[in-house]
Amino acid sequence: MPVSKRNRTVTLSKTKKKGREHKEAIVNAIKQAVEDHSSAYVFTFENMRNQRFKKFREQLKSSSRFFLGSNKVMQKALGRSRADEVKHGIYKLSKCLHGDAGLLCTNLAKEEVERIFQEYEEHDFARTGTIATEKVELKEGPLEQFTHEMEPYLRKQGLPVRLNKGVVELVSDFVVCEDGMPLSPEAARTLRLLDIKMATFRLHLVCRWTPDEFEIYKEGLVLSDAADSS
Repeated sequence: MPVSKRNRTVTLSKTKKKGREHKEAIVNAIKQAVEDHSSAYVFTFENMRNQRFKKFREQLKSSSRFFLGSNKVMQKALGRSRADEVKHGIYKLSKCLHGDAGLLCTNLAKEEVERIFQEYEEHDFARTGTIATEKVELKEGPLEQFTHEMEPYLRKQGLPVRLNKGVVELVSDFVVCEDGMPLSPEAARTLRLLDIKMATFRLHLVCRWTPDEFEIYKEGLVLSDAADSS
């Protein structure tokens, strides 16, 4: 009997990756955005949340264009030096694209951009590895916020619990996390159950470019003339 060709296992090595065409499309989109907008900014982010960033981006879509992804691709689009920059002085933005960074091209006034970024923050549940911002300790006794069905799951997270007449009870004091220490997977899940949000999604402006000027926001970031030829 012939082997069916409908159900074949495809190894990950054979799946299509984002290749040269995808990178070139991004480069072209950035170049076009630079042409269509009056200014450009590099920004960094902490505790990125994709859905929240999407909503933030949607609020500005009529006047702005955001780019996130490979810093090298964004640097290539802008130009890494005076010799290959797409606009006068814009290569300096490339020098600021490091780590968790993004690019914003916009027609909004400088004061409006600064206000939006300064005011924006969204609180969310912390993920594994996030540094705890406070000590969370549960005291011995009933945990009435949890139903009896939760008792096995709580035990898996390391909580010393038992059922007492159908009520989840902590048999001894328990420290979920310590201030300044990274969260374990169990601690992150427990904080979510307790509805404690320790992560804040923020965006920070690093630098600003217009055809007439270049400005650095982030203290300690220095652009040396020696780097111009790189």
